[in-house]
Amino acid sequence: VHQSKLDFFCKLGYGKQDICKVLENLGQEALEDDVLKELIRMGSKPQALESQAQPSPLKLIARGSCSASPGSKWLGEDESDSSDHLRPIVIDGSNVAMSHGNKEVFSCWGIQLAVDWFRERGHKYIKVFVPLWRKEPPRQDSPIADQHILEELERQSILVYTPSRKVKGKRVVCYDDRYIVKVAYEKDGVIVSNDHYRDLQNENPEWKWFIEQRLLMYSFVSNRFMPPDDPLGRHGPTLNNFLSKKPVLPEPKWQPCPYGKKCTYGNKCKFYHPERPHQAQLSVADELRAKTKVSLNLGKEEEQRNH
Repeated sequence: VHQSKLDFFCKLGYGKQDICKVLENLGQEALEDDVLKELIRMGSKPQALESQAQPSPLKLIARGSCSASPGSKWLGEDESDSSDHLRPIVIDGSNVAMSHGNKEVFSCWGIQLAVDWFRERGHKYIKVFVPLWRKEPPRQDSPIADQHILEELERQSILVYTPSRKVKGKRVVCYDDRYIVKVAYEKDGVIVSNDHYRDLQNENPEWKWFIEQRLLMYSFVSNRFMPPDDPLGRHGPTLNNFLSKKPVLPEPKWQPCPYGKKCTYGNKCKFYHPERPHQAQLSVADELRAKTKVSLNLGKEEEQRNH
């Protein structure tokens, strides 16, 4: 039991010394969920192996109050991810699967659809979290469809099972939501779920900010995974900018004036006038005044010449 826990948390990137210290304090039979909470409380953060870590200059990255240590590599991330302009994706597998199965069936095909959608966009870092007991044969009270997809995603190092075990015939399951939020927070990524994680928001103020700003909700329409074009509302970033580390500002699009040449707003008109690109926008009344003033000045000059 001790070795399995040690291997699991080492896979998450935690140091053996920190893990052993927590296990000594909590006992060898401590639940994985409690071990993770204690590691978080201690301030322990996942780190890359020293033999693999490459020294890199410090960089200031604007990411609100949720900054992760640069160069950290864990859960199968390769070096190209650190320079990728697309954010890491962490998928709540249970939420996505149950949503695709109309909250009646754990549909693994829904997870595959979500993973494929992000793959087509070019995301390199995609992780799906699912409780370990979903590997068990389906039961009448917990039906599961296309279970082989989980095995395939696990082979591709995309799917990660959160620990669970049986004690005296009763299943003990750790809180997989905490893993999801923890990984997304450390990776400065995006959480894909329709869950608001309100209990975790109350647990950690930095997680509250992160969940509010980095939660990507979605819908399934005829076996099509569809996140919204405006994840944070109509006044927030576009979906492309939301999923990018380097948002791109859209080019200004000028809407032609509906009144065209008959517009009387002049320089106060907020619309575009293609018929006058190189001249000041004057109202019809101002243009008439200007023309009248010019004609009066010309008349005065002629009178002065005659005299």
